[in-house]
Amino acid sequence: MTAIIEPIVGRYVHVDIDGVDHRIYFEESGSGIPLVCLHTAGSDGRQWRHLLTDPEFVQTYRIIAFDLPWHGKSNPPEAFAGDEYRLTTASYTRTVRAFCRALGLDRPVVMGCSIGGRIVLNLANDHGDEFRALIGLEAADFQQPWYDTDWLNRPDVHGGEVCAALVSGLVAPQSPEATRRETLWAYKQGGPGVFKGDLYFYRVDGDLRGRLSGIDPARCPLYLLTGEYDFSCSPEDTLRTAASIPGAQVTIMEKLGHFPMSENPAQFRRYIAPVLAEIAQRQTA
Repeated sequence: MTAIIEPIVGRYVHVDIDGVDHRIYFEESGSGIPLVCLHTAGSDGRQWRHLLTDPEFVQTYRIIAFDLPWHGKSNPPEAFAGDEYRLTTASYTRTVRAFCRALGLDRPVVMGCSIGGRIVLNLANDHGDEFRALIGLEAADFQQPWYDTDWLNRPDVHGGEVCAALVSGLVAPQSPEATRRETLWAYKQGGPGVFKGDLYFYRVDGDLRGRLSGIDPARCPLYLLTGEYDFSCSPEDTLRTAASIPGAQVTIMEKLGHFPMSENPAQFRRYIAPVLAEIAQRQTA
């Protein structure tokens, strides 16, 4: 066989969330420390494919990226009757914890971007003892909305095109054209109302200002990394958040925007590699 076959394996797991069965799609690669990756609003786990195929990382980590319900290959549950989808802090937290339990993961590392970065802060605050480290990309306790969500689910516009256009400016200008297009392609394929429902968490329900006093990076290390070109979660937003969390480690990433792992994987690797190495070293110490 001459074709290149990537080491990623995709499967479905049935996860009970609040008494409702969810058939969740996930992809994984590697072995070792479990590393669960959370995608951005309106997208799916494809954003992590470059991390999943990194030959060095998969030697130390079992990297797992799953599609939230309603996203990617994770359909809405069978009980879904067409009512409006809305992600909340409570439902998002329960989903991540239930997924980790379903796979029997022992104190995994969780890395999330954007809404995934926001929920990482809540996991650190309320459930830090369940994780060996937490990594928030483009994470802050709150951002002022800069968009009109009424455009995101209308019958007279192409919702996917609007979603992609909305986030296109969040990609750093140095990002390669191919990975820029790939990042935006997933947004063009999102289900109706899904991006808008995710942003309900991001701009309304997930306001964590003044609610992070329970975070203790001495027990569960917390890493916050934000791209210098991100104007949705700006470096100032992340630095402001970190100032209220003694011990949190903050890095502002050059030449990166809001989607570091997918928009410019090589540049992102320069920043995430030392973080993953430090977590692994602490594991063996």
